[in-house]
Amino acid sequence: MYCDGRKLKNIPFVPTGIKYLYMQNNLIEEIKAGVFDNVTDLRWLVLDNNNITSDKIQSGTIDKLGKLEKLLFSYNKLNKPPALSTKSLDEVKLIGNQLTTIPSGTLSGMENLTSVHLAKNKLTTEGLTGAFKGLKSLMLLDLSENKLKKLPAGVPASLMMLYVDNNDIENIPNGYLAKLPALQYLRLSHNKLADSGVPAGVFNVTSLLELDLSFNKLQSIPEVNEALEYLYLQVNQISKFELLNICKIISPVNYSRLVSLRLDGNNLTQHSMPDEASGCLRRASEIIFD
Repeated sequence: MYCDGRKLKNIPFVPTGIKYLYMQNNLIEEIKAGVFDNVTDLRWLVLDNNNITSDKIQSGTIDKLGKLEKLLFSYNKLNKPPALSTKSLDEVKLIGNQLTTIPSGTLSGMENLTSVHLAKNKLTTEGLTGAFKGLKSLMLLDLSENKLKKLPAGVPASLMMLYVDNNDIENIPNGYLAKLPALQYLRLSHNKLADSGVPAGVFNVTSLLELDLSFNKLQSIPEVNEALEYLYLQVNQISKFELLNICKIISPVNYSRLVSLRLDGNNLTQHSMPDEASGCLRRASEIIFD
């Protein structure tokens, strides 16, 4: 049922049997009791770009949708996440609200949940304590553009994509990535990372394919694994090309799998590369200095 972009102030009557309800880009301020009583089989609920506040979501509405798979609730005025009781959810999007915390238990028992999008809120590290416990299927967690000073604790080992760019993170706990054996994409750009906050070898994990550390305060290239394919270090304070942190050994079978390496916006030029770099970076199709 498509009701998007119609200047609606209330959710209209929804006929029995509807499984997909699109209500984005309206002027809705409230979710009234009983509004979903006819559609307990609803699979998708899309409420992006409305004016809904947390105190105007009546009990027995969203939390009664026991078969809901996708809840898209971005760009509203929520200061706390809606009550959820369904275990069938696989995607939750709450981007661009006013959330400061995800209380422990909010996502409890949601073993099918694969992606959680919480970007552009006011979340703190403390406000995420216990938030992701038990999410055995979680693959994508987007916490970009929040107020995190530390990486979130208790992130499930199933995670493949972690986006924490545009926060206030100053350090990476030693062994943090070793606890995430499936992690392939890590975005840490636009934070406050300096060399002192990056323990030796913390990024040297075999699973990682893409690492974005651009727009930080690093003075050296961090140690990475030869399996890494994309490394973004632009706009830091790097002044030396430390090849050993990219390749431990260079031989016919030992070399970096890097395809793209960005170093623009640092104190480096192409002449900074040591002669043996060509053997290490033989797969690279893009090395950018300026």
